[in-house]
Amino acid sequence: MAGHSKWANIQHRKGRQDAKRGKLFTRLIREITVAARMGGSDSDTNSRLRLAMDKASEANMPKDTVQRAIARGAGGLEGANYEEIRYEGYGIAGAAIIVDCMTDNRTRTVAEVRHAFSKHGGNLGTDGSVAFQFRHCGQFIFAPGTSEERVMEVALEIGADDVIRGDDESLEVICEPAQFAALSRALAGAGLKSELSGLVMKPDNDILLQGEEAERMQKLMDALEGLDDVQEVYTNASFEQA
Repeated sequence: MAGHSKWANIQHRKGRQDAKRGKLFTRLIREITVAARMGGSDSDTNSRLRLAMDKASEANMPKDTVQRAIARGAGGLEGANYEEIRYEGYGIAGAAIIVDCMTDNRTRTVAEVRHAFSKHGGNLGTDGSVAFQFRHCGQFIFAPGTSEERVMEVALEIGADDVIRGDDESLEVICEPAQFAALSRALAGAGLKSELSGLVMKPDNDILLQGEEAERMQKLMDALEGLDDVQEVYTNASFEQA
């Protein structure tokens, strides 16, 4: 559908992620490694590791690759010691951008992120410059046609904050990060499969970009997402989809 369609934007983003499957494996390995290092190797007690393992399974990552990443993070194997860094900045038309990275070399990473911003018309900001425009939360996106009544019944029973129906009939469930694992299990147990889910930085308000501005913003997002040390890129920009 034409215009500002949340579902069209979601599908567009998912398609671009699928096209970068090789890089997705690298990101997942880093996330699993860091999750195991910070919270231990038991996924029953480490919800961050459980989420990373679930995403690895969805991406069809070999189990031995997952186990090596867990062992490396828990101290059983030698490897790079990654740390998490967040950068904030502005894109086209003042759109807010958050860039989450994992790196073993801060100097390299900040130089690459700054270069991507400046080359494609953005500006790297200071800590806190745009983060206030986002909320850290759990998010589940369901395709148009999914039973709103069923989703709402399950989500609200677990204690989700909100169930939002888009103009395009897609459904979005929002919860506190601590509730994400329980809600994920409950939805799956009810046979409700989301198209996208995870712990995200959700913008409080979207900015719709069209035409040349949308194209320039997409190039900036692609440049940032293409950097080796970048794990996730969040923005309050949405794009007009034909």
